[in-house]
Amino acid sequence: MDDVVIIGAGPVGLLLACELSLTGVLPVVLDKRTEPGDAPKANGLGGQIVELLDHRGLLERLSAGSPFFGTPPGFPFGSVPLRFAGVQDIPLRMLMIQQPRLERLLAERAAELGVRIRWGHELTGLAQDETGVRLEGEGFRLHARYAVGCDGGHSRVRELAGIGFPGTTDDEVLRLGHFTTGTETGVFDHAQVAGLQPGWNRTRGGRLLLTSLQPGVHIVGVREKGTRTAGPVTLPEFQAAVARVLGGDLPLGEPIWLSSTVSQARLAERYRADRVFVAGDAAHLFPAGGSALNVGMMDAANLGWKLSARLRARGPDGLLDTYDSERRPVAERALMQTRAQAALDRLDGEEGAALRTLLTEVFAYDQPLRHLADLLQGSDPPYGTADHPLVGRPVPDLRLTTGTGDQRVAELLRHGRPVLLDLGGDPVPRIDSTWIDVVRARCHALPTDALLIRPDGYVAWAGADGLTEAIETWFTPVKAG
Repeated sequence: MDDVVIIGAGPVGLLLACELSLTGVLPVVLDKRTEPGDAPKANGLGGQIVELLDHRGLLERLSAGSPFFGTPPGFPFGSVPLRFAGVQDIPLRMLMIQQPRLERLLAERAAELGVRIRWGHELTGLAQDETGVRLEGEGFRLHARYAVGCDGGHSRVRELAGIGFPGTTDDEVLRLGHFTTGTETGVFDHAQVAGLQPGWNRTRGGRLLLTSLQPGVHIVGVREKGTRTAGPVTLPEFQAAVARVLGGDLPLGEPIWLSSTVSQARLAERYRADRVFVAGDAAHLFPAGGSALNVGMMDAANLGWKLSARLRARGPDGLLDTYDSERRPVAERALMQTRAQAALDRLDGEEGAALRTLLTEVFAYDQPLRHLADLLQGSDPPYGTADHPLVGRPVPDLRLTTGTGDQRVAELLRHGRPVLLDLGGDPVPRIDSTWIDVVRARCHALPTDALLIRPDGYVAWAGADGLTEAIETWFTPVKAG
């Protein structure tokens, strides 16, 4: 019997595979595709997942050659611009990386940890009992203690597990294309003649997107009311959509990739059905961009260490239930703010223009700007209701002095293990655990006497009292003295 079967080898499934194998649980990864995809469905990462990748030592690998990494000077909230330039301590960090490259690098890391991906394995059946989950498809049958569906918005795992997926479907179709024009300016030369600007442009027929993430390659998007056609998007179909929205032709260049989608706003009724879990797009779909990968990959980080702890008898009863109780509220918040973005983008006419003008003025102030940055970063709301302001939130990346020299907190989390960080305040009780790493350090900006950090980078306990109770809540009960 296998420990864990992951269905779906996208970014969420691959990160979950890495998290599990890092802690000694080697999962089986299935994907119905015959090979990795080359469609740039997403163009970057933003939010808490960037910090998690730093914790795992993957950020340098992923950011190499990236056109942008760091705090963005701004970000579109729907069609209202957020301007972060000049504002101190904005928590949001972004990394520009197209999804095919992200998947390739995560797959490389998974392979280094011993994971093999079984391509061309489409799931058709799933049943579970008190011993585990039985999965089958053409040419294969597997029996595992747990199964995780990371298989997208049309998740077969979610369907077979009987998990509802309520929500709404937009009445607009978004067609998106990447084009090469042979020059760095290309389509923008013609766009200026037509009175268009980089970004989204509103017309009587809909909205038109013009942008570029690399020299010589331009992204054109067309959003209009209508029905999505079956099958792949053709260049004539795309050109016709541009003509309807723009009221004239726009030279596009040679297509690299074309797609169409209809936005949905959906949230799984539950994230767990006994021994089956859902994560990423299988658990939530957001109607506006900027949150899907962040929330989905942090699902994987949250679930990975908990599955490993239960499989290795290092976690208490009820630990796996906290995956739903922690991650579903985060998705609810993301769904709220992306619905607000979609509404701002959709609202036309003088009313829409007035609302966007007013919100642009409001968002220029530091407090609402920081609030939106926290929402986009994805660590709001905190896990639980602890009194200490650090508990239930991502650990700050403190600069430490340890017995081996200067280190960042992120460097203590490379191996996906919990860390008890003793910062030299009141004596920390001795703990009898081979899983929790105890690190004694000094810190100039001392936030508290000690921190118990979960493998996913969230603070489980802080202060001087209650350490034993925190360990019993999150990890195998240990003797303290």
